[in-house]
Amino acid sequence: GNLLGIHLFQCPDAVGIVAKLSECIASRGGNIHSVDVFVPDDAPVFYARSEFTYNPRLWPRDMLRTDFLHLSDCFNAQKSTVRVPDIDPKYKIAVLASKQDHCLFDLLHRWQEGRLPVDIHCVISNHDRPVDNHVMRFLKRHEIPYHYLPTTSGNKREQEILELIEGTDFVVLARYMQVMSESFLKSYGKDIINIHHGLLPSFKGGSPSRQAFNAGVKLIGATSHFVTPELDAGPIIEQMVERVSHRDTLHSFVVKSENLEKQCLAEAIKSYCELRVLPYEVMKTVVF
Repeated sequence: GNLLGIHLFQCPDAVGIVAKLSECIASRGGNIHSVDVFVPDDAPVFYARSEFTYNPRLWPRDMLRTDFLHLSDCFNAQKSTVRVPDIDPKYKIAVLASKQDHCLFDLLHRWQEGRLPVDIHCVISNHDRPVDNHVMRFLKRHEIPYHYLPTTSGNKREQEILELIEGTDFVVLARYMQVMSESFLKSYGKDIINIHHGLLPSFKGGSPSRQAFNAGVKLIGATSHFVTPELDAGPIIEQMVERVSHRDTLHSFVVKSENLEKQCLAEAIKSYCELRVLPYEVMKTVVF
C-alpha cells in the first residue's frame, strides 16, 4: 500500500536542508530512496530531487502538501514541488504541430502506451490534414480535439491558441514551425517545450537535413529546450546526437534525424513530468 513521492526543491543554500528534508519524511513514517543534490561552486543555491515511499493512511495527501509547504517556507524556496504520480492528476498538455507528423504521432503513440504521464487536451496545427490521415484517424478514435488554425505572417492566431490551451499545465511544440511572440509567452505564463532539429553544425532556413547532408557532416543532433522570446535559444533540457557517414543516403539521413527528434522530445517531456528539471542561472537547467 505504500506510494512513491517525488520532491523537487530549489532554495538559497544553507546548513541543514537535507537534515530537515529527511526529518520531514521520516517523521511521517516515510522512507527516502534517493536524494540528488547540486550546489554550484560559484553560487549559494541548493537544488535537490528526492524520491521517497510512504503510507498514504499515515500521511494523507493534504498533510503531505502542507508539510512540504512548511519546509519551503523555512528555507525561502524559489521552487518546491511535490508529486505523487499514482494519485495526482496527469499533466494536462496541448500539442502544437505544423506539417510534419513524426514528432506528433510519436507522442500520441507513447501516450497511448502509457509511457508519458500526460493527458492530451488537444492538438493544434496551422496545416490541415485529410480525414484519412493516420494522425486524424488516431485523434478521432481517442476523441482528442484537433484545431486547424491557418496562420499568415500578419496573423499567428495567438489569441485563439491561448484560449484553446487555457487550463493546460504545459505546452509541447512538436515541430510547430511558428515563432511564438513574447506577448504570447507572457500571457500563457507556463512552460513550453520545443524540439529543434539541432543539426551540427547548425543549418538555418529550409531543408536543414538536406543542407547538412550536402555539407557532409559527421554528427547530427536534436535539442529539446524551453521556449523563450529569442528563437531556438531557450534553456536546454535534452540533447541527442548520432554519427552519420558517406554511406548514408539523403533518405537514411532524414530518418536518423527524425528519430533523434522523436526520442529527444519524448525524453524531455518525461524528465519534466518526473520533476527532474530545474532552471539554473539565466539560460541553463539542472536535469537530475
